[in-house]
Amino acid sequence: MPSVAVRRMIPIAACALAIILPMRANAQRTDINFADSIKYRYAATPRLESLKAEAAREIDAKAKMIQVMVDQVFSFAELGFQEVETSRYLTKLLEDNGFTVERGVAGIPTAFVARWGSGKPVISLGSDIDDIPQASNKPGVGYFDPMVAGAPGHGEGHNSGMPLNIAAAIVVKRIMERDKIPGTLVLWPGVAEEQMAGKAFLVRAGVFKDVDVTLFTHVGSALGVSWGQSSSNALISAIFKFKGSSAHAAGAPWRGKSALDAVMLMANGWEYHREHLELPSRSHYVIPDGGDQPNVVPSTASIWFYFRERDYAKTLPMFEDAKKMAQGAALMTGTKVDTVMMVGSGWSGHFSRPIAEAMFRNIEKVGTPAWDAKDQALAHGLQREIGVADSGLTGKPGRLGGPVNEATRMGGGSDDIGDVSWNVPTITLNYPSNIPGLPGHNWANAIAMATPIAHKGVVAGAKVQAMTMLDILLTPQVVTDAWDYFNTVQTKTTKYRSFFAPTDQPPIWLNAAIMEKYRPEMRKYYYDSTKYGTYLEQLGITYPTVRAVVP
Repeated sequence: MPSVAVRRMIPIAACALAIILPMRANAQRTDINFADSIKYRYAATPRLESLKAEAAREIDAKAKMIQVMVDQVFSFAELGFQEVETSRYLTKLLEDNGFTVERGVAGIPTAFVARWGSGKPVISLGSDIDDIPQASNKPGVGYFDPMVAGAPGHGEGHNSGMPLNIAAAIVVKRIMERDKIPGTLVLWPGVAEEQMAGKAFLVRAGVFKDVDVTLFTHVGSALGVSWGQSSSNALISAIFKFKGSSAHAAGAPWRGKSALDAVMLMANGWEYHREHLELPSRSHYVIPDGGDQPNVVPSTASIWFYFRERDYAKTLPMFEDAKKMAQGAALMTGTKVDTVMMVGSGWSGHFSRPIAEAMFRNIEKVGTPAWDAKDQALAHGLQREIGVADSGLTGKPGRLGGPVNEATRMGGGSDDIGDVSWNVPTITLNYPSNIPGLPGHNWANAIAMATPIAHKGVVAGAKVQAMTMLDILLTPQVVTDAWDYFNTVQTKTTKYRSFFAPTDQPPIWLNAAIMEKYRPEMRKYYYDSTKYGTYLEQLGITYPTVRAVVP
C-alpha cells in the first residue's frame, strides 16, 4: 500500500496536456517552509485569470437561481436528521444538472453524495443544511415575529451554504466540460451539524477516501478564510438514561426509585465538577425526559450533555468523568444507568494553509457585496432591536486568519468539519450572508437569511468558491503543497481517531417528534417559486420591516 502522500499526488502525466502552463509556472516551488510567517502566492496565468473572470460573470448570471435555492431551503426549515424536503430538493437540482447522486450515505437517510467528472484532482464541496429549534421568524422583519410559533427555523443560516456550492459547481463543471479539464467534483451536505452527529459517519463511510481537497462553506457576516489550528473545540454529545421504578408520588413514594432524582444528582455533581475543569472547557445539558407527571415517581429520565475541550485527548476524560458521576447518581438513588449513548462528536478543526492562501487571493478579487440602503436598514434595525452595536453591514475587505494562539486559547463553539479536516486538506469559507453582532442559534439569525443580504452574500461566496476550484484544477502545486502541509505539519504528531466506536450508528431518530409536530403547519409556508419571485413576495413582507426609531 503506498503512503498517503504518494496516493494523494496528482499524476503528472494525466495533468500535463491540459494544464501545462500552470505546471511550469509552479514547477520550482519545492522549498516552501510552512513554519514561517511569510505568505506565499501561486503564480497566475492569463488562462487561469480569464477563466476566473468568466466564472464570476457566470455566477452573477445565476443570481436568480441562487435566490430561489436560498429561499426554498429557508422555507423548509428542517432540524438535523429530518432534512427530508431539503435533501430531496437539492438532490433533484444536482441530478438535473448532470450529477450522479447516491442517497442515504453512511446510514443517514438525508445524507447524499453527488459526483461529476473523472480523474484527479477530486474536489469535495460541503456545507450544512439543518436548522435550529424554536428559531422560526419572518424573513426581512427586524424583530421577533415567528411564522409558526415554537417551530424550528434557519437561525444559523444553513439554508445558504449548499446553494453556494451548487452554483459554483455548475459553473465550474461547464468550464471543465468545454475545456476538457480533468477532475472530479463531489458535493455533500452536513447533516445534523447542530447535533454534531453527521460528518464523522461520512468519514467512516469512506466519503473522503479519494478526495484531494475539501472546500467547506459556512455563513458569516464577512468574507474570510483561516488556516492552521482553529479556535473551535472538540466535542462529545452523549445522552445518559436512568431506569428506576414508579410509585404513587403521594400515597407510597417510599416504594418508588426516582430516575429523575438520579438525573438531578448527576447534573448537580457536574456543577460541582466545573470548578475543577480547565478554563477552556465547555459543557451544557438539557433534560429531555424528566418523567411523565408529578404524581408518578419517574421510572425513566435522561440528561443530554455536550462536553467540549480543545482536542480529542482533553475531551474524552470529561466524558469518562461523567460516566462515573452517572454511576454514583444511580447508587445514591437505587436506580441504574440504563444507557450511555454517544450521539454526536467532532474534532477541533485544523485548516490547510496552502488552500486558504490561494482562496484568500480570490476573496481579495471578489470583495464585499454592494449593500444598498434597504439592506443596511434591516441590519441597523435588527441590531437596535437586540441591543448590540448599531454598526450595520460590514464594508470591510475579506480576512485571512492564521492559527489560534495555543497559549491563550479559551475554547468556544464546535463544528464537525473538524473530523473532515483531519482526513483531507480542508478549509472553511465564511461568506457575508448575515448581520454582524447577532447571538447565534437564535430567531434573530434567521431574519436576513431569505433576503437580498443572504442572496448577495451567497453570490460573492460562490464566486470565491468557483475561482478556488479553478486554482485547484489548473495549479497542481496547490494540491501537492496542501498534502505536504497536511503530512509534515498538521498530522506530524497528531493522528485522527473517531470518538465514535465502530459499532455506533447515526441517531437518525433525533428531532423526529419535533418535526412531526410542526411540519404540517410549516408546509403551508413552503416557498412556491413558480408563483412568486421571492419568498418575501410570497409572504407579503415589505423589505425591510423594522421598528421606527424613537427620538
